[in-house]
Amino acid sequence: MGPHPAVAAIRLAVRRVLNDILAEHGRTPGRLTPDERSTSPLVLVACSGGADSMALASALAFEAPRAGLRAGGVTVDHGLQAGSDLRAAEVASRLRELGLDPVESVAVTVGRETRVAHSAAYRGGGSRAGGPEAAARDARYAALDAAAERHRAAAVLLGHTRDDQAETVLLGLARGSGIRSLSGMAAVSGADGRYRRPFLQLDRQTARKACMVQSLPVWDDPHNTDPAYTRSRLRHEGLPALEKALGKGVVEALARTAQLSRDDADALDAWAGKAADGVRDADGRLECAALHDLPPAVRRRVLRRAAIEAGAPAGSLFARHIEEVDRLVTGWRGQGAINLPGRVVARRQGGRLVIRQG
Repeated sequence: MGPHPAVAAIRLAVRRVLNDILAEHGRTPGRLTPDERSTSPLVLVACSGGADSMALASALAFEAPRAGLRAGGVTVDHGLQAGSDLRAAEVASRLRELGLDPVESVAVTVGRETRVAHSAAYRGGGSRAGGPEAAARDARYAALDAAAERHRAAAVLLGHTRDDQAETVLLGLARGSGIRSLSGMAAVSGADGRYRRPFLQLDRQTARKACMVQSLPVWDDPHNTDPAYTRSRLRHEGLPALEKALGKGVVEALARTAQLSRDDADALDAWAGKAADGVRDADGRLECAALHDLPPAVRRRVLRRAAIEAGAPAGSLFARHIEEVDRLVTGWRGQGAINLPGRVVARRQGGRLVIRQG
């Protein structure tokens, strides 16, 4: 008799990702011999102790040895709740019980600037201004990046589900930041494709069911039900209201929207990359006439890329900034320079668009 359908579903999702990782390293699936273990690629799972990440950890522990990969785990203690250090230690212990090795707990300090603390040397760091959710996310990814580098991991698996994807799409829609914000989370992201999300086609209930039938203890973060957090309000109020008004299937439809939007955004980005060289003069300045002839979606991508190359931080460059720069091309009436984040200034001079710092 095979595993429960929920367990089979999560294992299949992880197996597919592990096969991709093996192919990227020129390997074929197969059990490790003792001699091969020290040289086989390592895959880490980021685990909070919640149902999604515990289901992912259990599937990785089962599939990795059969694929010929080593498997480890990392849990991040954000220090935002009393006893979080003890909870992180408990999660690490559960990961070891699953057979993962190496396993570590990383403590971070969350604030307007995030710092990572760890017993081993930490190279690098990250900070970004923003609300508590953004600060916690920045701290978490900085810690995961550092752990991946310490252990020379081939990939880090994340437990985001189809439900998380739907929430991300709605948050992007509320920001009004364009098609890229509607594309949600990528199945593969980060430096050199470090982060992999096997569960984007699975719903949250499948992961929870897999934990239940395997008797895996899970921890439900109270922040996930705290109305002070935007995503929590969306999860417990916004999405249920949409499903009540529109019927079931909203989550699935939003997840499909994410994939279609990502495909479109990738194609437009590629087009803009090719078009960028053709709209510059011999001195590298952008020619307004050539820019004007581009489709708006492509032109704005060229302008955004030029602003980032000039020093504007990508995370602080919003659609409204690019729209103002775009008006220097499409609605020129002698207006003055446009100030962008990072002390970058865009101005029109003699039929050319100059974007630079200062």
